[in-house]
Amino acid sequence: MSDKCAPLPTMRSPREKPDPKRWGNQRVGAVLAIASVAALVLFCGQRSPFGLVVAPLGGTGSPVSPGPRPSGWSWSDIEPSRTLEWHDCFEDGQHDCARLDVPMDWQDPRSERRVVLAIARIRATDKTGYRGPVIFNPGGPGGSGVWSLRNHGKLLQQIVGENHDIISYDPRGVGASTPRHQCWETPEQEKSWNLRDPGVFDSHAGIISDLYVRATAYSQACERAMNDSELLRHSGSVSAARDLLEIVNQGSHENLKYWGFSYGTILGGIFAAMYPDRVERLVSDGNVDYEEWFNTKHLNFVHDTEKVVEAFYDSCHQAGPAKCAFYENTPQRIKERLDRLFAAVKRHPVIISPSDEGPAVPELVTWSELKRLLFSALYQPQAQFADFARIAAALEKGDARPFYKHYQPEKPSSAPICAGAPVSPFEPLPDVTEGTSDTFSAVRCADRNLRGHNATMDQILEEANAMLGISPATGAVNALHSMVCLGRTVKPKWRFQGPFTGKTKHPILYIANMADNTTPLISARNNSAGFPGSVVLVQNSYGHTSLAAPSNCTRSHINTYFQEGTLPSPGTECDEPFLPFEEAKSSSPWVYQPPLSA
Repeated sequence: MSDKCAPLPTMRSPREKPDPKRWGNQRVGAVLAIASVAALVLFCGQRSPFGLVVAPLGGTGSPVSPGPRPSGWSWSDIEPSRTLEWHDCFEDGQHDCARLDVPMDWQDPRSERRVVLAIARIRATDKTGYRGPVIFNPGGPGGSGVWSLRNHGKLLQQIVGENHDIISYDPRGVGASTPRHQCWETPEQEKSWNLRDPGVFDSHAGIISDLYVRATAYSQACERAMNDSELLRHSGSVSAARDLLEIVNQGSHENLKYWGFSYGTILGGIFAAMYPDRVERLVSDGNVDYEEWFNTKHLNFVHDTEKVVEAFYDSCHQAGPAKCAFYENTPQRIKERLDRLFAAVKRHPVIISPSDEGPAVPELVTWSELKRLLFSALYQPQAQFADFARIAAALEKGDARPFYKHYQPEKPSSAPICAGAPVSPFEPLPDVTEGTSDTFSAVRCADRNLRGHNATMDQILEEANAMLGISPATGAVNALHSMVCLGRTVKPKWRFQGPFTGKTKHPILYIANMADNTTPLISARNNSAGFPGSVVLVQNSYGHTSLAAPSNCTRSHINTYFQEGTLPSPGTECDEPFLPFEEAKSSSPWVYQPPLSA
């Protein structure tokens, strides 16, 4: 370590991701990341909106916590193969792993450049009526399927039926797959970049200039770092869909059974459009609008965000002062009280003073941090609204300790900012990680209309203001979405051009909450329109994807669909049995959300 390097307190803020081994299955609220998915990622100071949070859909099964890897085992112990070869892995005897070698360029499969996909499986426990594998994608883009399988794969298996294997994998560029999307040579460089976060849109005068140039700088860093691997030219969702087909082709089951969450619905939609005769079952849960994802402007995803915010006001009032620390005698007064808090914090951030249980140096809760906290809470109201109310009430009194403990329940250690050896993107990471934050921009910019790469500051400002107009509560955070591809020069070799239509072998089941903060109901209806026979199942709940709230009704329909192929009748709705301030009956694992900030 250089003599100039000094120890730096490793405080976990709303912009930093937690360590999955340390946090396990603690409440989602305590897990929402430092740097999080948004949902926009490390591209310029925001997280991707298209990750998700999970709560059990009824039943008593508990999720699997991603524990430490077994002594002496690592992904490097598995030799990559062009056929799917399973090996024992992890410590519980319930998982198999494989490393599948596929072409980096599917349009030139004989090229020497290759991608190695890290894949994991939980075997079916009911062998008598075995129905093959179900592959799931946790969202992102950038979420680790391997981490998600370890965290809540058993829960998903209980829903689809234990006569299915459950398979997930780290998509190209993610986690243990190689080469990896990696914009920084060392973790310390990434931390240093994150520490320079200027805040979210509208936080202070001149912020748009800071964010615009920062986004461009991030794009330049990523393209420079990944120039040798050429992965950025082959990072689009269309290549990922072809990877998915290859996993199916290499397996023992002829056709695809799939459950995609959030961004995973884009992957499923491309697969269904390109290979409709290979779709045996496809659940599209928490839908990103197919058409909008590939266009320059992306505003539809906040269509229902304010409905979830209003649910906070209404449910807090309904819960009463005993359950909601931010209670007032009408929902409107709760809104006005929260508006006053935001205004006060914008004028004068709240200090987190050093203490034995707090940070080693003073920290600030800024307007940007509070906006991110609200933004995060909307993903899973069942688990997070009560915590948000408690933290907001404390901040009113100048007490930032609950905010700090929400993100950092243990005393942080000091870590040198300059320590650490370079991490090669061509080697699999030794430990299971929640995801790879640099993947979001890599995939988004490969998919997106290239006109957005050269947007002017005035155009960005126009779209940011439009976002604020649609969602005053969270538009400042989501506005960063429009900047993710600024300054990108690498053009994808293969880009999906649509259309999102097709007669699938078996009809698709679309699932949407009545109010989802980042994948609205209208997106599910738009997506369904292109696939004859598909059905939209509406879950009358708040938050992101069906897994944000328990519903035995939804669970039953998903199980019946995978077991028998039967779809709900058109217009079917499932009522969500719990209010956001009621006690959850079981703990809720957290599914990957890319970082809130770069």
